[in-house]
Amino acid sequence: MNQFQHLINDCLIDTRHVEQAAVVVTKTATITAATTRFNISPQQAQMFVDAFKHLMSTRGHGFFFQERLYTCVRADKNSVYSKCGGHGLLLVKTALYIIVATYNENMYPSVCVEAVEKLAEYLREKGK
Repeated sequence: MNQFQHLINDCLIDTRHVEQAAVVVTKTATITAATTRFNISPQQAQMFVDAFKHLMSTRGHGFFFQERLYTCVRADKNSVYSKCGGHGLLLVKTALYIIVATYNENMYPSVCVEAVEKLAEYLREKGK
């Protein structure tokens, strides 16, 4: 298990308010770690990277991911929050990575956001 896999499990999944998570390398749009059964295609990883390059489009169109259309509720240079009913999709960017996380209707979105943002801050402090 790599360092990112441990961070995903310890900092996100263990909160019980993050359903699935992954770490995408921004430069190559590749997945460096992900929870079990969280399948992100190369095209989807690139879509997440591009979301930060085209914030106006991200705000206007949202994302089609895992057979759901997620509406963007916040998009800035570091974070993109989107939702579809009781489900949510979060993207938080650091210098080198994008943390992708989902939550479902049985979870508290605010706890999910807090956990993902804290992990991103930790990675920013480490220069990652």
